Amino acid sequence: MKKNIYIFSSGELHRKQNTLYLETKDGKRKFLPVENIEEIFVFGEISINKKILEFLSQKEIIMHYYSHYGYYMGSFYPREHYNSGYMVIKQAEYYIDLEKRLFLARSFVKGACVNAKKVLNYYTNRGYDCSNEIERIEELEVKIEEQKNIESLMAIEGNIKDIYYRAFDIIIKNKDFRFEARTRRPPKNRLNALISFGNVLLYTEVLSAIYRTHLDPRIGFLHTANFRRFSLNLDIAEPFKPVIVDRLIFSLLNKNIIQKNDFDRITHGLYLNDRGKKKFLQEYDKKITTVITERENRKRTYRSILRIEAYKIEKHIIGDKQYKPYTAKW
Repeated sequence: MKKNIYIFSSGELHRKQNTLYLETKDGKRKFLPVENIEEIFVFGEISINKKILEFLSQKEIIMHYYSHYGYYMGSFYPREHYNSGYMVIKQAEYYIDLEKRLFLARSFVKGACVNAKKVLNYYTNRGYDCSNEIERIEELEVKIEEQKNIESLMAIEGNIKDIYYRAFDIIIKNKDFRFEARTRRPPKNRLNALISFGNVLLYTEVLSAIYRTHLDPRIGFLHTANFRRFSLNLDIAEPFKPVIVDRLIFSLLNKNIIQKNDFDRITHGLYLNDRGKKKFLQEYDKKITTVITERENRKRTYRSILRIEAYKIEKHIIGDKQYKPYTAKW
């Protein structure tokens, strides 16, 4: 199985025959055998040249860049292998046709709602009483299908998330990590910093899945296609946030893997420092590559399930099979 490589060191990335190596500022070399690499995530300051990009393209290795604060900056990917004008046209048709767009948008919200309830039920069955939050989410869930425009649908989704996030303080027993309210760019507290970092990783993971289809990540359906770089990956990620990112965060905190000294303060907010990012990424990588049993006892990793989800949307758009969002089976 190929794996992801996470680079925190600063230096220069070089090619040597059929492999890559990172030469750090102190002259040390770390070799990266490309036959084992799926993607490269860059958190440090590295230099590359055209030969490296040509080699990555040839090997179909995607490289993602993040800022010092963990924000996604951009990706290099061998797009020419999958580019499809036909699919861009079909996606645009579905975006312009309100009923077609609403079907997909509602599907993403319903999938996220079902999986949020699954998470809360999981913890309720283990002594964390989230029954009130589950009941209130169910009251809103029946209204999803009633929404006749994207704005009202997004409002329902926002209300569901507000209720769902209130359960975090029930599940997380560590008083250093209180939810309080959802804040972004920058996150105002440690828990929000973890949510933001986890979501960014998931968005990138979904983006990689989209790159391996004929879909265009710039045309979403729940999230408006405007001047942001991508929106389809935000759509597909919605049903997966509760089961991948949020459950991972609960585990990291309740097992005391992530602690308050894994964060640094910036103006008006907090972010994970390199030590915290490494801890998070180590457990995230385990989570995304863990084999789970799905329908008909099929065993898949979350990474492969994300790719299947992207293919499901492609099949829906070209009329092969109606899309149904992923819902957890536990």
